[in-house]
Amino acid sequence: MSVNFFCTNCKEPVRNDSVFGLCDDQIQTKAYSTTESPDKWNATVRNELRKEVAFTPLDKCLKILKPGTADEESLCDGMLTFDNSLYLVELKDKGKRWKEDAKDQLTNTIRLLKEHHPDFKSTFRYLKAYPCNRKHPHFAVIDNAEQKEFMKITDGFRLDVNALITLR
Repeated sequence: MSVNFFCTNCKEPVRNDSVFGLCDDQIQTKAYSTTESPDKWNATVRNELRKEVAFTPLDKCLKILKPGTADEESLCDGMLTFDNSLYLVELKDKGKRWKEDAKDQLTNTIRLLKEHHPDFKSTFRYLKAYPCNRKHPHFAVIDNAEQKEFMKITDGFRLDVNALITLR
């Protein structure tokens, strides 16, 4: 059964705020975007050009079962889509192993995205994956080998470990 990542009733209305936040309250509810309560934001989205951008929650929204089981696939928290860009986002609020866990969820989401939308790259030219952590908000340096390996595994997604997402 095919799942549509881009046409779901979880998709939020398009917004063009110059700054907004992405939140995951970690209480079995889906992630969301907001302009309120910046202290709760897991990631900040800077949209200085005020582009029209849509946030679509994926985890706790799309139900994709692992083949032959009743277990759900692990998905990242959501995606930002604008112009010809697709940014996948995993929101964390913990200290240990957060980056590895986030990368695993992003990689699995990309695998499922390719499986259910084999032609998505014809629509989206700029592909990024953001592991974000409110407890570690600043950019983490990614070595060339890690970046190349992630791009190879994900067929072109650039890894950006940062809780500040700048739309270009």
